[in-house]
Amino acid sequence: MNQMNEDIKRACEVMERGGVILYPTDTIWGIGCDATNEEAVKRVYDIKHRADSKAMLVLIDTAAKLNYYVKDIPEIAWDLIEMTDKPITIIYEGARNFAANLLAEDGSVGIRVTSEAFSKQLCQRFRKPIVSTSANVSGEYSPANFFAISEEIKQAVDYIVVSRRDEEVKAKPSNIVKLSAKGEIKIIRM
Repeated sequence: MNQMNEDIKRACEVMERGGVILYPTDTIWGIGCDATNEEAVKRVYDIKHRADSKAMLVLIDTAAKLNYYVKDIPEIAWDLIEMTDKPITIIYEGARNFAANLLAEDGSVGIRVTSEAFSKQLCQRFRKPIVSTSANVSGEYSPANFFAISEEIKQAVDYIVVSRRDEEVKAKPSNIVKLSAKGEIKIIRM
């Protein structure tokens, strides 16, 4: 079994038990867990020393799953997902089927459809959305690669993925837009 398959298998086992992982995504390294498990989500907030009023985003492997997690998807969302050439996180109103403590106070959630090989396969195999929040303590800089992640974060998680640790490329966070139910776009981060 190759390293990526072994990592995905182990990461899924840890998340199934409510554990927290450190893993590479289509942007920067992320702290992740089962986005439907309230206790696991609480652990991520604790690891980041972050108030749970600050929502975290999630990754899914295909846009087809959006309908299960968002009540009314504005038409423009499909165009944004299809046309963008950079990772884009879309904040949707009317989130559902997530851990309650994952959502913003207005009931919205940020979702990114990942196309990067590792995180896409991880989402496919786990068959649930996975929390993806930067691998740092809240308020500190987001590490650009694995080597920049603090020991505090590494010690706090239950499993650290081995794949892609040696990459030195400086990764960047995703663009973030918020969509209203009417399809109005608000740019949060570009």
